[in-house]
Amino acid sequence: MIVSMAAYILRVFPAETAHRATIKLGSVFSGLIPRAEADDPRLAVSVLGRDFPNPIGLAAGFDKDAEVSDAMARFGFGFVECGTVTPRPQSGNPRPRLFRLPRDGAVINRMGFNNKGMENAARNLARRKDSGITGINIGTNKDSADRIADYAAAFSRLAPLADYVTVNVSSPNTPGLRGLQNREELARLLETLVVARGGMSVPLLLKIAPDLDAAALDAIAEVALAAGIEGLIVSNTTIARPALASPHRGEAGGLSGRPLFAPSTEILRQMRRRGGSRLVLVGVGGIASGADAYAKVRAGASLVQLYTALAYQGPGLVGRIKRELLDCLVRDRLASVGEAVGLDAL
Repeated sequence: MIVSMAAYILRVFPAETAHRATIKLGSVFSGLIPRAEADDPRLAVSVLGRDFPNPIGLAAGFDKDAEVSDAMARFGFGFVECGTVTPRPQSGNPRPRLFRLPRDGAVINRMGFNNKGMENAARNLARRKDSGITGINIGTNKDSADRIADYAAAFSRLAPLADYVTVNVSSPNTPGLRGLQNREELARLLETLVVARGGMSVPLLLKIAPDLDAAALDAIAEVALAAGIEGLIVSNTTIARPALASPHRGEAGGLSGRPLFAPSTEILRQMRRRGGSRLVLVGVGGIASGADAYAKVRAGASLVQLYTALAYQGPGLVGRIKRELLDCLVRDRLASVGEAVGLDAL
């Protein structure tokens, strides 16, 4: 019943209304959501010092304020990433700011890190009851005078409450933010966060854009490895506009969904070749099937995340992807997801 209601809301209501209604449904009825059946052991992945029951995660952007991580885990996700969270609350960009492109299996958003701030997220994370793996995605306030200090503040407050922390420097909807992917700024940011981490065992991941050239990818890989962070999330939404058919195709913002699949998978493959197994890669962008998830794994991802396809297909998609991913492993005579990681990046 709850699953059907969530699927209906996501499909029928205006995009941002549907999102808020789904969050409300999940927060109120979390305990009534039937827990997905135990995962096949072949789907288990051990990375980042954590044992993931399966590699399918919910990407940041859905649960911005860490309100429903327990509920989403019950749908069968192997992990849930909350955020993006900024130190201070902010309302984000003016509405409308979220647009479905159904003919393209895509979404354009220019949300602008709308969230209730790190103190609210900390309270929500502290109230979690489920033992599922939960990450937190951190960002900077739009009007911040010192963006690196913003990241350090959010990290220090939220890292003790999360299984991993993702540093979001790649959203296209905060002016100037992507400049933090430049070598010098990125090195300073990651060094600051590694120092702030101190003796904590929480892994640090960096979320990068898909709109990067080879030189930028080289620099990011070198800086990430030198800083000693654990992984990369590849990738955020794109500012590119391939041929699109939907009426909202001209809206400003980041494009996600099916058109992002091929370019983000290629960036993933390139980063695997640069970092090898020294960086754990999380593949994001256009995943809507088990075959899509498997392609990301073979390109170098140990874990994958989705969001846009969930808005079109509903939470039943998670179970279907896991079943189809198992079929891919059987077809290729592989005993586990781990055996497939990076096979197409050699």
